[in-house]
Amino acid sequence: MTLDRINERGMVLLGCGKMGSALLAGWLARGVHPRSVHVIEPHPSDWLRDSGVFLNTEMPDAPAVVVLAVKPQMMGDALPALQSLGGGQTLFISIAAGTQLARIGDVLGARTPVIRAMPNTPAAVGQGISALIGNHDVSETDMTLAEALLAAVGQTLRLENETQMDAVTALSGSGPAYVFHMIEAMARAGHAQGLSPDIAMKLARATVTGAAALARETPDSAEQLRINVTSPGGTTAAALAVLMDETHGLPPLMERAIAAAAARSQELAQ
Repeated sequence: MTLDRINERGMVLLGCGKMGSALLAGWLARGVHPRSVHVIEPHPSDWLRDSGVFLNTEMPDAPAVVVLAVKPQMMGDALPALQSLGGGQTLFISIAAGTQLARIGDVLGARTPVIRAMPNTPAAVGQGISALIGNHDVSETDMTLAEALLAAVGQTLRLENETQMDAVTALSGSGPAYVFHMIEAMARAGHAQGLSPDIAMKLARATVTGAAALARETPDSAEQLRINVTSPGGTTAAALAVLMDETHGLPPLMERAIAAAAARSQELAQ
């Protein structure tokens, strides 16, 4: 199995916040042995302390993988400490937004295989999606291993080039926050129409999560699902006339929002 490479040589997880913890939980559930994992985390949670992994101890000499799960602004301090692991024996996987392959490779040295990945927070419930792209030193075996690690928390897909990562960050990386805000906005609008805040929030949450489950399970396109709900001249059509307005509706608003997130991702890369 692909993950046997981890159990044989070990792996390092640098940073174990919410995303790192979600990934680690998925790996352990998939059969990665806790004593094969070395976690470096200055503020460990109780769950991490009880997980059975090596915590803040000396790293193995040549682990199979190092996963960089620290915040982008911390990469400058984190990477130099890992230079001894560069050079080809260890695969590096970075999930830090805006940190380019070349920057990581320059610090870790020539012939170091590096993969950038962008998972998202639904990984915490096994429903994430991660996009991956590797540098020229990444082999098909390396990519398959990275996909196996990220598949532990959801779907994976490969990008054609690294320039697409800014759009991925803006769409799926930041996207869950857009959906959560939509729940907030729907609940607030329901409250404005006379519902109690509690009932409005329960209806909004159940509606969004139910619609998402339907979109996931059915082969119909999102457009067709929208049409299925919309009766001509009915209440849904009245609401969609507002949401689908070409000037002030949701499409132009979402375009501006995602463009802003992509621009910020590009700024972080500078």
